[in-house]
Amino acid sequence: MKLYNYFRSSASFRVRIALNLKGLAFDYIPVHIARGEHLAGSFAAISADMLVPLLEEEGERFSQSMAIIEYLDETNPEPPLLPRDPVGRAKVRALSESIACEIHPVNNLRVLKYLVRELKLDDAAKNAWYRHWVREGMQAFERQLNQLPAGIYCYGNTPTMADCCLVPQIFNAQRFDCDLSDLPRTMGAFEACMQLDAFRRAQPSSCPDAEA
Repeated sequence: MKLYNYFRSSASFRVRIALNLKGLAFDYIPVHIARGEHLAGSFAAISADMLVPLLEEEGERFSQSMAIIEYLDETNPEPPLLPRDPVGRAKVRALSESIACEIHPVNNLRVLKYLVRELKLDDAAKNAWYRHWVREGMQAFERQLNQLPAGIYCYGNTPTMADCCLVPQIFNAQRFDCDLSDLPRTMGAFEACMQLDAFRRAQPSSCPDAEA
């Protein structure tokens, strides 16, 4: 199994967590997004959307982190990253998509670059954009958690796909000095996750291509 990814990519980080939680070994193939390695060369030849992560297994290639995580959960069902019951699965998917579909796209690296290069925003304006949308999205995430029964993690007392999404988003938010105050359920789940080896080993600083 090969995982093409970039150490700072939140989407790649999600998949690394899932692989670690499943206890699945994989070859780490770095693709340096900031240098544009995803847009040309051997990676562009195998990736239709020219994005990371890309999982390769037994001749098949899978893109998009959420699809990859669900594939891993279906082919390696223990421990489960989605609850067994339909209601639980829908709740976890909703939490996951709140981050992957609502927060992450507007603060993706290529979006931030567009704000600077094409729209000519300075760093202060770009960072204000980032912090606004992350803060608004995380407040919505907290409201969702408050509608659920109390648990150690985002949903219940075992990590799920929602936690795979939450932790990278918090890392990203902290890197940009976002206001994460008044999010007790969210930060409680994050802190519980970071007690687990599967999450710690997946963090950017532990990646072979990590940079300061």
